[in-house]
Amino acid sequence: MQLSAGKNIRHAFLSVLCLCLLATMTFAAAVKGPISDGQKAKVEGTVISRDGNLVKVVDKKDGSTVAVKVTDTTKFERKKGLFDHKKMDVTAMVPGLTIKAEGVGNAEGQLEANKIKFNPDAFAVTVAQQKQIMDNKAAVGRAQTTADQGVANAATAQSSANQAQTTANQGVESAQAANAAAATNAAAVQTVNQRVSDLADYKTVAETGVYFAEGSYRLNDAGKAALDQLISANSNVNGYVVEIAGYTSSTGGKQFNQKLSDERAAVVAQYLREKGNVPMYRIAVPAGYGETHPVASNSDAKGRALNRRVEVRVLVNKGLQESPVQESSLRGGS
Repeated sequence: MQLSAGKNIRHAFLSVLCLCLLATMTFAAAVKGPISDGQKAKVEGTVISRDGNLVKVVDKKDGSTVAVKVTDTTKFERKKGLFDHKKMDVTAMVPGLTIKAEGVGNAEGQLEANKIKFNPDAFAVTVAQQKQIMDNKAAVGRAQTTADQGVANAATAQSSANQAQTTANQGVESAQAANAAAATNAAAVQTVNQRVSDLADYKTVAETGVYFAEGSYRLNDAGKAALDQLISANSNVNGYVVEIAGYTSSTGGKQFNQKLSDERAAVVAQYLREKGNVPMYRIAVPAGYGETHPVASNSDAKGRALNRRVEVRVLVNKGLQESPVQESSLRGGS
């Protein structure tokens, strides 16, 4: 009896040991360790965050997270897409973008990229999302009106002695349902807004507008002066990112306006790099939004002139603002 019990204990111990080894092997296969120093490596996946020249990518093969470091020698190759233009030099990455990076591991376990490939025309999706933002905001307004009316109906029903309690309850239920719809739409607006620029952790410290002639993406003297002033006034800003968004008036077709807005954003990015010495990885992908988001009515010449613009914002990571660590300033540095 004792011998049989001893065998059972040994068998149980071996079974538990095998299960532990199997679990350990499975975990090890699911988690990718840091890339060894000097090791050549490649990764293809989706950008989930970016802080300065460090980009985190989720590998589409195994779901692991890889830290990709962008340097001044990193080459960017864009895949030819719908709005291909030589002057639209893609210089940075934003969350949601799918990239292919190859390079060599460094001492920090990061992939120091020699080459990065991606398709910037994915930002056409962002344009559609921006339209959804406006639709969602309109839905929020309608839902709130319904909620207010429901509350008023409930109050009237409860204050009237001649009305049945059932009517009051229905008014309250109507108000609650409308409020729930408003909250759902508000959450949708917040989610889409965060996807567009991924700037929840950034604060705007400076901004300016650059305006263009009808049908043109050529920078005039006034536009250059506005960009020079932006660079000069923020030369001591640390840990920054520059966001560039191009727009058009409603004159012309949508496809033409989309391409024109891309070109306007690209020429501003080019000026900041070449004349302002702003490092490439400090500039978020310049995006065109066509004729969406007008700041004035397109029914007259003055309003259309205000809509033919590029908006430039200088953003600083909130965490870096609170840290004593100094990074490169807006003029020069790497």
